[in-house]
Amino acid sequence: MSTGTAGTAVEKTGRIVVVGSLNADLTIYCERLPLPGETVHGSGFTVNPGGKSANQAVAASLLGGSVSLVGAVGDDANGEMLLASTAGAGVDISQVRTSGSAATGVAVIAVDQHGENNIIISAGANGTLSPADVGASADAFDDAAVVCLCLEVSPETVEAAARRGHDAGATVLLNLSPYAGISRQLAELADVLLVNSHEASLFLGSGENGSGDEPGAGMPDAAADDADWDRIRVRFAERGLQRVLVTLGPQGSVVLDSQAAGRKVTRIAPTTVKAVDTTGAGDAFTGAVAARLAAGDPLDAAAAFASVAAALAATRKGTQAAYPGTADVERLLASRA
Repeated sequence: MSTGTAGTAVEKTGRIVVVGSLNADLTIYCERLPLPGETVHGSGFTVNPGGKSANQAVAASLLGGSVSLVGAVGDDANGEMLLASTAGAGVDISQVRTSGSAATGVAVIAVDQHGENNIIISAGANGTLSPADVGASADAFDDAAVVCLCLEVSPETVEAAARRGHDAGATVLLNLSPYAGISRQLAELADVLLVNSHEASLFLGSGENGSGDEPGAGMPDAAADDADWDRIRVRFAERGLQRVLVTLGPQGSVVLDSQAAGRKVTRIAPTTVKAVDTTGAGDAFTGAVAARLAAGDPLDAAAAFASVAAALAATRKGTQAAYPGTADVERLLASRA
């Protein structure tokens, strides 16, 4: 059993393996984000646990997932903080390696008064995570229901983890963030691709599997016809991606499922909140999708649940400390029914 932030016990479901990054988030809050070459005054500074993969693991665990994290930290105070935070959220950290040669990864984040942010990342120990680490963690994949991946570690490591998850019969969930082109092999190993609208535009507007330098193609918005989104679905399918979840920020999200027997385009309504800090909200969304897929939900139901989880995360400062538990999400879902 694990405990969500509301203190409610939740039942564990199929195992989720998250492979990737752990970062210390160095966050400055300011009235507005600086322009190039400009200095602005901040109104507060915090050091918190973060990193896309660590965030996704914590979010999934708080929402009922049984989660193992594969990653690397440095032998330093930031590494100790990250290990304590993820373990404290119920995540199995036995496969997180401590590097003797690299410091823990760091993200420098500025957040403005509207909750928007910009982020610079230094990989540190995340850059040492390799396919050999995936091989050494093979036992964690044996009973995995979902393998959750992002692009904050090397593409070789991501592909090795996707292959391991595929061979184990798990659903491979790939978050195409931070954006980069991916190989055809990785695209075909990904059972579900999760992208925001900008990432989808870059991917579809560039060369083979997002590897070219051409500008991104325009994407439909939430008001577009299903036919417009169906054309996007076909373009993803042509790249080997049959099930895609496109997030649209405050406009909700769209599920594009070429494997569906019936409806192949499903709109997910937005969850409207007053945002305080959007840092890590996308990771909350990804972790929530992983948790609900591991519990057996269809993709559209997982996306609807994740929309609420991510919105709640944006109402609080920080990343992992802002993430909701199952009771929080279910309470808001019930109030909208």
